[in-house]
Amino acid sequence: MEPFLQTMVTTLAYCVLGIIMFGISFLVINTITPFSIRKEIEEDQNTALAILIGSVILGLSMIIAAAIGG
Repeated sequence: MEPFLQTMVTTLAYCVLGIIMFGISFLVINTITPFSIRKEIEEDQNTALAILIGSVILGLSMIIAAAIGG
C-alpha cells in the first residue's frame, strides 16, 4: 500500500505544480496584452481572439505536461 500512497502524493504534487505554472503563465499573457482579453471575448464577441487564447492555453498545457512528465 505504501508505493500507492507515494505515487498518489507525487501525482498530486505535480498536479498542483502544473496548475500554479499554468496560472502564472496566463497572468503573464494577460498583463502583456495592451487590451482586456475578457472584454474583447465576452462583450465584443471577438471569436478570433478566443480561438487564439484557446490555442495558447492548449500549447501551455502541453509544454507544462511534458516538462513535468519528463
